[in-house]
Amino acid sequence: MVESAGGEPDDGTAEVLDRPLPDGVRRRVVQIASDGFGGLTPAELPAQLRQYARFTPTRRAKFAGNAMAAALEGDTLFRQRIGDRLREAQPELAGALDAGAPPPAADPLDVAAAAYVLRPAGWVKLVAAAGEEAQRATPSASTTGPGPSWSGCARAGGGPRPDQGGDRAAARGAGSGRREAESMHRKLRGALSDVKRGEAALRKAAAETEAVRAESQAQVSAAESEARRLKARLGETEAALEASRRAAREGRSVEDMRVRLLLDAVLEAAQGLRRELALPPVSVRPAETVDAVEPGRMSPKDIAARALSENDPAILDQLLALPQAHLVVDGYNVTKTGYPTMPLEKQRLRLLGSLSQLARQSGAEVTCVFDGAELAAPVLLAPPRGVRVLFSKPGVTADELIRQLVRAEPPGRPVVVVSTDREVADGIAKAGARPVASAVLLKRLSRG
Repeated sequence: MVESAGGEPDDGTAEVLDRPLPDGVRRRVVQIASDGFGGLTPAELPAQLRQYARFTPTRRAKFAGNAMAAALEGDTLFRQRIGDRLREAQPELAGALDAGAPPPAADPLDVAAAAYVLRPAGWVKLVAAAGEEAQRATPSASTTGPGPSWSGCARAGGGPRPDQGGDRAAARGAGSGRREAESMHRKLRGALSDVKRGEAALRKAAAETEAVRAESQAQVSAAESEARRLKARLGETEAALEASRRAAREGRSVEDMRVRLLLDAVLEAAQGLRRELALPPVSVRPAETVDAVEPGRMSPKDIAARALSENDPAILDQLLALPQAHLVVDGYNVTKTGYPTMPLEKQRLRLLGSLSQLARQSGAEVTCVFDGAELAAPVLLAPPRGVRVLFSKPGVTADELIRQLVRAEPPGRPVVVVSTDREVADGIAKAGARPVASAVLLKRLSRG
């Protein structure tokens, strides 16, 4: 086992470098170390290089060049790890160096830097040849002396040694480099601290901005919700106001209609009375004109036979002859009493045709009411002239609709309701209407 320039066991030969590493080669070596640096974990790095683990390759080469050069010279394991990364990045160059035949077209500085890191057989000659090539390219380098070099380059025990002045200059350069590096490290740490404080302030400002935005959004949402609620209440208020106005108008219209009907009835009665009063003076009393039966000529039984019974159709004619009379007919009650075997449609048509003729004869207002629950489908019916046809709404019977019609009439107007339903008859009688049996209407209609 041989030792490397740093005094540690190496995996190659006992070759050592007996002169400072040329500047060009040194820069390429530092760049190789910086590029391979990022592929290592902090545990695989030397302790003095771990603080540069987060740097970019360019920043590492700028601020940690001396430290990486020293680590490559003194730490064989670190150099081998960088060599492994170099083999992965440039396998052709590494293979050519291992075979002892570097590519002729390759840059001598790149070949020397790779040879220094990989340490194949003859690497010292490659580094020396690169130095000589650099000196021939820049002749002034021999007069001005070598540039910055490693103070810790390896030397063999019996090799030539630079003079003491060169060592002191190298030490001063190394000390100046360390001070400069430390100064740059302090500045870097200060800059990083400023960046962290700026990031913290930025995060705080962003959090405050987000909080303000969230609060503003909540306030806007609340305002929009309140506006929608107020708008809904305004709509409800306007609807209620319109409904109250409509109800007031409808109520006023209904009252006006009822008063007008009652007034027409009074006026017609008054006109009849006026015509009656306009008669010329009579020479006999009205009682003397009455046709009466003299005593002894007609029995009480004959007199009773001449009076109108409840089933006499003449009663209906007398009622409809009253001023402004209104005839309300329970349709199905009449048709099912007179012709129950016929279909409902034909029952309605037959009854309505007869009621139209009765309306023309009497001049009375006629309304026929049918139960809507009896309908299996909408009725396409054209009401005959002079007859109002009504169907009860769902949930409302024809009897209830008849009661509503009676209650809608003004007190004093003659209203005649045709129905055999005792409950209907009793109800409308209490409201001031005159009930008539369905059979009476059927007899009157059959008379034509």
